Amino acid sequence: MNSHLISRRHALAAMGAGVALPLLGSAAGAQGTQRYSALNLFIPAAPGGGWDGLGRAIEQVARPAGLVGSMQFENVGGAGGAVGLPRFVAQRRGRPDALMVAGAVMVGATLTNKSPVTIRDVTPIARLTDETSAIVVPASSEIRDIKGLMDALKAAPGAVAVGGGSAGGIDHILLGMLIKSVGRNAREASYVAFAGGGPAQAAILGGQVKAGISGYSEFAEQIKAGRMRALATSGETRIDPNVPTLKESGIDIVVGNWRGVFAPPGVSAEARANHGRFMADLRALPAWKQLLETRGWEDAFLDGAAFEEFLKRDIESTAAVLKDIGLL
Repeated sequence: MNSHLISRRHALAAMGAGVALPLLGSAAGAQGTQRYSALNLFIPAAPGGGWDGLGRAIEQVARPAGLVGSMQFENVGGAGGAVGLPRFVAQRRGRPDALMVAGAVMVGATLTNKSPVTIRDVTPIARLTDETSAIVVPASSEIRDIKGLMDALKAAPGAVAVGGGSAGGIDHILLGMLIKSVGRNAREASYVAFAGGGPAQAAILGGQVKAGISGYSEFAEQIKAGRMRALATSGETRIDPNVPTLKESGIDIVVGNWRGVFAPPGVSAEARANHGRFMADLRALPAWKQLLETRGWEDAFLDGAAFEEFLKRDIESTAAVLKDIGLL
């Protein structure tokens, strides 16, 4: 059952490994090359989540470097991007000054929701990051470690409310895989979907759910402050020296959450090339590399035909996993 997501993760790592980081000289040359006087960045999620975080990070690095004059943001949350995506497609079709941040969550959510508009309807520009998921509980929880959570899920999955991103996304998929790994049906899950990282954190800290699943960076501040306890992470290796991976804990699951940027449909070849140059320039900046390290994001850069091929495979493998765990 786990082979689909594991092989997907391995393919991602292999493709990303083939792209070497640019030399600092190239990074210096990229500074001051303005690609847009103004850029509209569409976030199909509520503020405070991973897509919003990536969008704000792009602004944080690109504007001081002179790659963009100004940036405007629009957040439209709901259903793992399935609410905002049709708006982006309809309202920004052909516009050379618009981009959308999305990723793995949208792939799963649009499949689960049987959305008429999907990630296939936009123009892939670049995959930028991959992030390990974290499984957390509030600090006051009686669940002390990942074994305690797994025991509770095995005994009664429906009694363990778990909060995360939109239905059908990576967080939901990971919970389904955990439940199936203890011999229960993923459809028994008590999964509470939230439109953004902010509401999910509030629900976890407020005890409205027993546990939470999301990208590690979304919980990092609460973990460091001692308000949340991280039980495990979903990557191949530890992202936090104090938190074991699922594999270390005897659970053969590896899941990554990739994020990237997309242009609307109908953009010209010239606009698409400019978007590609912007992403390459951004990645070449030392400030971007530092930001990735600070946030705990993996550099998973892919663009052009390589990103298009990855996206095609990711849609196929995600559909297979959703069917395998009973969510599709």
